Amino acid sequence: MSDEVLVERRDRVLLITLNRPKAKNAVNTALAQGLSAAIDELDSDDGLTAGVLTGAGGSFSAGMDLKAFATEGPPVGFDKFLRDGAKKPLIAAIEGFALAGGLEMALSCDLLVAANNIRVGIPEVGVGLLAAGGALMRLPRVVPYGVAMEMALTGDPISAQQAYEYGLISRLTEPGKAADEAIALATRIAKNAPLGVAASKQLIIDSTGRTEKEFWAHQVPFMRDVFASEDAKEGPRSFAEKRAPKWRGK
Repeated sequence: MSDEVLVERRDRVLLITLNRPKAKNAVNTALAQGLSAAIDELDSDDGLTAGVLTGAGGSFSAGMDLKAFATEGPPVGFDKFLRDGAKKPLIAAIEGFALAGGLEMALSCDLLVAANNIRVGIPEVGVGLLAAGGALMRLPRVVPYGVAMEMALTGDPISAQQAYEYGLISRLTEPGKAADEAIALATRIAKNAPLGVAASKQLIIDSTGRTEKEFWAHQVPFMRDVFASEDAKEGPRSFAEKRAPKWRGK
């Protein structure tokens, strides 16, 4: 793992911290590759159920490092995370602000927890670019069309309260508490069977654009795999034995 991205295991939760505080955790190639390695660790480890993505130094991320972009081009590997996110649930814990690629990183997560004094936005048009990391697709799915359009065309950010009211942010906290709240939420998720959790996440994502008939058919292989797993046997057994289940992710 690179110094630009730190990981810490909290039982079945992986805390991933963007660690370029002097650069407001702006994304260069080293950070992008460190993030990719952290996501690989989360997704490949049967002992992990969920992740939390946060930033060091009181801010989430200022987005792409424009100084590095000017000399090196786009950060290598960043586009994969923006497209695919993680297979397992990933929660963004936002302090300070999440702008440009920083917001697009958050939108690649499944849930957003944020301090109530943050601002989020996609100001790329103001520096000659556009929000090419997924925000122009994902924002209109969450906030009203006119809000997404105004954010994209003016580059102006919105407040945490606005983002919460629109449903973009699922939980608001006092400043400095976003990571704690996100870890608590991830820990709650991790009490459940990991295969069922991951499949539930993917099916909600996959429901977009499908008819009910198409969705029922699409769900069949997910259901088959989860219902045939060792964890599917452990759940009823632990309930009958009146004990906490011991999930294996298999």
